Amino acid sequence: MRTQDSATTPTAIAVTATGSLRAGSAGSAGSAAPEGRAAADPRTRGTLLAGLGVLSFSLTFPSTVWGLESFGPWSLVAVRSTLAALIAGAFLLAGRVALPERRHWAGLAVVACGVVIGFPLLTTLALQTSTTSHAAVVVGLLPLTTATLAAVRTGRRPSRTFWIAAVSGAVVVLGFTLQQSGGSFSTGDLYLFGALLVCAAGYTEGGRLAALMPGWQVIGWALVLCLPLMVAASAVTLSIEPVHLNAHGVIGLVWVAAGSTFFGLYVWYRGMAAIGIPKASQLQLAQPLLTLFWSVFLLGETLPLAAPVAAVAVLVCIAVTQRAKS
Repeated sequence: MRTQDSATTPTAIAVTATGSLRAGSAGSAGSAAPEGRAAADPRTRGTLLAGLGVLSFSLTFPSTVWGLESFGPWSLVAVRSTLAALIAGAFLLAGRVALPERRHWAGLAVVACGVVIGFPLLTTLALQTSTTSHAAVVVGLLPLTTATLAAVRTGRRPSRTFWIAAVSGAVVVLGFTLQQSGGSFSTGDLYLFGALLVCAAGYTEGGRLAALMPGWQVIGWALVLCLPLMVAASAVTLSIEPVHLNAHGVIGLVWVAAGSTFFGLYVWYRGMAAIGIPKASQLQLAQPLLTLFWSVFLLGETLPLAAPVAAVAVLVCIAVTQRAKS
């Protein structure tokens, strides 16, 4: 366990057999309380960071719809990834960050393929035929998908209570989706389900790497890894697809590049490193509901009547998964 941020005095800290912290030197009961609060701070901070990432992600679909007013789907994805990679590269250069170790490059490639390329492309294609609110609830299955892949990848086994709550949340989201789409899945849904798989793989691998290096470096290097391909793709797609610049299109492009792809993933991976992949993934159960709000507020879509019921059920599931032993 890393303790450099959890202590403000040189007192040695030991871990007991039960996993609790105690001071290495004799101290009063009053001196133990600050250590307990300090030890809890990283998890609280991690939850807040992951939650901020979810808030950033909730704006991705409305911003993508805006971006599609000015760009085609392929050029929008290529340009957003190029801009995000340039931002990440500037931060890496400014910080004089050394190249990652060779053993980390395979994991970074998974993050790049899943989070930087796969998820944006598949969801953008889906949003050509699906509404933002519909896409949002389908992607609500992402937390369960991420938790499942994380369990397989890391070998950790969350408790039964965790799984019951996670599956319940997923069932609520799936039922909401089927109810809104008339009981069947569309071509857009197939794109979205594919996006779930590749994004969950990227989140899982990125969360693992974020425990070994700062989270912003994980997404930073993943973006830089894609830069040559995305520059070439931008040049090709911009010459093929029509471009009609307007305020919505530019704002949408800037947000998905700087807000969702860089900043959102930066705080998200930092949060996952602090509280663990399974618990962080369950915070995303709130993302569809936040996106529903943005779809009404920004896009003028009609809010489904079942949304308030789904909101309460999903938030209960989040509370249970956050308290469950993992």
